Amino acid sequence: MAPKYKLVYYDSKGRGELARLLFAAAEVEYEDYRFKEEDWPKLKGDTPFGQVPVLEVDGKPLAQSNAIARYLAREFGLAGKTAWDQAQVDMIVETMQDMGNPVIPIWLCKNEEEKAKLTKTYEEETLPRFMEEIQKILVANNEGKGFLVGDTMTLADLALFASIDWFAVAAKDPLGKFPKLQEFKDRIASCPKIAAWLEKRPKTEF
Repeated sequence: MAPKYKLVYYDSKGRGELARLLFAAAEVEYEDYRFKEEDWPKLKGDTPFGQVPVLEVDGKPLAQSNAIARYLAREFGLAGKTAWDQAQVDMIVETMQDMGNPVIPIWLCKNEEEKAKLTKTYEEETLPRFMEEIQKILVANNEGKGFLVGDTMTLADLALFASIDWFAVAAKDPLGKFPKLQEFKDRIASCPKIAAWLEKRPKTEF
């Protein structure tokens, strides 16, 4: 009997979108439970560590977005075919975390001068340094015409795809200097299962 899945997260993409993309890629049904920010205080006490996203599997909770993503990727055959491929996938997932973390203080910053400084550093130094390396990884695998790891879609591809929206919160054009990554994004978005999800998912700011 197939497990019953329920994903609990804000009504936004954020750290919940990678799990949703994995469900879409695998065509697995789940309950996409979304809540408004004002409802969080009454839900917080029922979550592990007082954080979301939370994935419930037959009623059992699993916290931490990357742990959820890796669990689903293994269950759905999207974790990589070999131990080496899986390690490469993990490397990219962790790199997405490193690339995304500086966006949070930029987003939360109320001082316009400080925010402009943080944004400039992110746009001109932090993001390009990481993006250049990710593009090299992509090009090294089938000349950048397919996926980041191996010859089929994996968690790594979906992690990068989901992260690009998050990078755009702090960078006006995160892929502007990286044409192979732009082609990659377009290619993933055009995959029928992903395209179907993008078409029907709720429209949110980020």
